[in-house]
Amino acid sequence: MSDTAVIAADSLNAVDLFRGLPADDRQAIAERLRAHRYPAGKHIVAQADDCEEVYFILSGSVRVTYSVRSGKAVQFRDQHAGEMFGEMSAIDNLPRSAEVTALSDVFLATAEAGSFLDIASGYPAVARRLLGQLTARIRGLSDRVVEFSTLGVNNRIHAELLRLAREHALSGNCASINPSPTHADIAARVSTHREAVTRELAVLEKGGILTRGRGSLEITDVARLEDMVSNVFGD
Repeated sequence: MSDTAVIAADSLNAVDLFRGLPADDRQAIAERLRAHRYPAGKHIVAQADDCEEVYFILSGSVRVTYSVRSGKAVQFRDQHAGEMFGEMSAIDNLPRSAEVTALSDVFLATAEAGSFLDIASGYPAVARRLLGQLTARIRGLSDRVVEFSTLGVNNRIHAELLRLAREHALSGNCASINPSPTHADIAARVSTHREAVTRELAVLEKGGILTRGRGSLEITDVARLEDMVSNVFGD
């Protein structure tokens, strides 16, 4: 890990929480942040750690994972440039609820907990965006609870693929998920085994809903995938 003294104010336009703020505001916020670089595979945050820094992803991607005593790891989500993590510990002063690992080389800006709370309370636009992001996360977790409680394995795989499609660039009725998650990654997210994912992806490919390329997963008919998920919920 390497540090620089401060973050360039212009780089904060890459962060969802700060995008579009006046230049003077971004400069003032940047002076309270520090830069860090982590190589792919490096652990950034340890589960149950007492540190309270908040991290803003300027480039690259990270994976958030929860590990139980049996050794099984549950993947919560992957996060990409523009997003943040660590804000929960800064807000409630409790240990980290999950571990975070660099999926690629990442460039991060960090704020101490006190600085983060000062920024959130001192800039109304930042506070509104923070509330919006936390609310979206709660809704997303609620959706997952419903999926795990009501859907079969195949339907959970469909819902996860749709979620991934929406997180990546949509072009008309298509989405390119790049890099492609491994079958084991998808299985971990929907609480099943890799073989079930392999079988279901083959079914979807045969049905013309997706294709698998070198390093990418192409959803070729997002509308059909949306219909499949909606029909299960009766929407």
